[in-house]
Amino acid sequence: MRLLALALLTLPFSASAFCGFYVSGAGGKLFNDASMVVLLRDGARTVLSMQNNYRGPAEDFALVVPVPVILAKENVKTIPRAAFTRVDELTSPRLVEMPKETCPVGIGSIGTRGRGGGTGGYGSGVGGSLGVKVEAKFNVEEYEIVILSAKFSLGLETWLKENRYQIPEGAAAALQPYVQSGSKFFVARVDAKKAKFETVKDASGQEKSQLVLSPLRFHYDSETFSLPVRLGLLNSSGTQDLIVHVVAKDRYELANGKNVFVPTNIDVSERARAQFGGFYKELLARTFKKHPGAAVTEFAWKGALPPPKQMVSSGIYGVTCDPCPPPHPVDDPLARYLGVELLPNIKTDEQVAAFTQESTLTRLHLRYAKDSAPDDLVFKVAPAVHGGIPDVKGAMTSQTNRFQGRYLMWVDGCGAGTSAFGRMFSPPALTVGTQTTATELVDAFEQVITSDIHELNLKPMPLPKEPRPLPEPPPAPKPDWGVQQPQGTAIAYDTPEVQGRYDPELLKKVVHANRGQLRYCYELALTTNPALAGRVVFSFEISPGGVVTASSIATATLPDEAAKACMAGRVRTWIFPKPRDGTVKVKMGVSFSQK
Repeated sequence: MRLLALALLTLPFSASAFCGFYVSGAGGKLFNDASMVVLLRDGARTVLSMQNNYRGPAEDFALVVPVPVILAKENVKTIPRAAFTRVDELTSPRLVEMPKETCPVGIGSIGTRGRGGGTGGYGSGVGGSLGVKVEAKFNVEEYEIVILSAKFSLGLETWLKENRYQIPEGAAAALQPYVQSGSKFFVARVDAKKAKFETVKDASGQEKSQLVLSPLRFHYDSETFSLPVRLGLLNSSGTQDLIVHVVAKDRYELANGKNVFVPTNIDVSERARAQFGGFYKELLARTFKKHPGAAVTEFAWKGALPPPKQMVSSGIYGVTCDPCPPPHPVDDPLARYLGVELLPNIKTDEQVAAFTQESTLTRLHLRYAKDSAPDDLVFKVAPAVHGGIPDVKGAMTSQTNRFQGRYLMWVDGCGAGTSAFGRMFSPPALTVGTQTTATELVDAFEQVITSDIHELNLKPMPLPKEPRPLPEPPPAPKPDWGVQQPQGTAIAYDTPEVQGRYDPELLKKVVHANRGQLRYCYELALTTNPALAGRVVFSFEISPGGVVTASSIATATLPDEAAKACMAGRVRTWIFPKPRDGTVKVKMGVSFSQK
């Protein structure tokens, strides 16, 4: 089965290697007309979620998606937009602040924009000689949905026109292979009375009301794992970005196209902080220029999708990341929002957690123009890779998927990142005719980098004696999670109690290097208890190989069980320098408070 989403439009693991501090992420909002899709895949089951990137009147929206079977109402859901925001944030290429010193311990085109609503009713039965049959009708939130079958592509085109959908040129011919293969057609339009709106400012600064559509999710079974893009580009007025996330037991890449990895582990100047959005946009543009039509892997990481909170064992709800963006309450229901429980043999929180912890979250970035429409995307299992982590510069074959776009900003002193850690400075979206300082380069690209980019044959260039002034950092956007974000965390360490031959100062240094993991567990709990503070005494054993084989909480005054379980789980992932004489037992207290 090939899946098509057609918009109808007539208007123009080194387990202890958590290094550095998360400063900002270059997410999908950086790109004009960027559409986003999340695909869950296990066996023949696909769960597809798409975020509608539509700008226009509610009554003009329409969506047509070929599907392999007749979908029932229970197959179709809407999910919160926050779910897409969070997936984008978890996988976005990230700017990381690193200390120079060794410190002592102290989807625009796949069915998202459309026109052709109107108030005409849907026909029932077979539409005369058109060969179109309405198989099902139901409403889901603001969407009015019908499922059609069709014998002829021209008949389907005519039916859509008769029901006041305005079809782009070439739609009938493009629909023909789907009709011939026996696909059904999922058709949705918006009920203007149920539509949601938000107030935004246009390029001239005038406020206007803008339609906000809920992302749609549906699932189906098919032996072929694919996603359509070609027909959706019939509407394209220019270049469009498509960001595809795949959650599955393996990493995925294109089977019918070129695959490359984004250049990663690049050193950048401190001036990158104020222009990181523009820097990453230019890096990606140059990557696409060298590899036109390629799918660029920006992220592939095992265990990156948060499981339910009840199954906390490590990281952010069990997530592994290096470094992590700050936690948010949406992490708890995120897997269920995306439909993990719709995969085979998954129902309980325990089963959901087991799948997320063993699955890989892959982010593929594609860019297309109307005159370079590709075939529908077909995906295949790809070997595990790592890269963008300490000591691994580019993508290399590995046993576990741990690849990310990571850009290193080296700063003076040992307090690097303490003011920015855990805060989001995600650049705002670009709008036509508007320049936003966070998303535009002030310096030349080669003046921002401080290390070679071998993949693009680029070398750093010095700044002029009097460089252009940098813009003021944009204010941190107000989070849409409904919680107050932590402003700063203070962590203090006790001198460890050691049974065995091991340098206590070396122990403290390893704990300090991994403090980000403990911080995330603590700051996650702060979202529900902003006054939370206390001390946790960890008890753990280090094997002769340097691996932590047991970890527990000996005593604690920190009154949050989930945070303590999260921390104990993270300690179990740490790796220490190998002890000289067998197993070492350690007790160490760590205190947490807000600055």
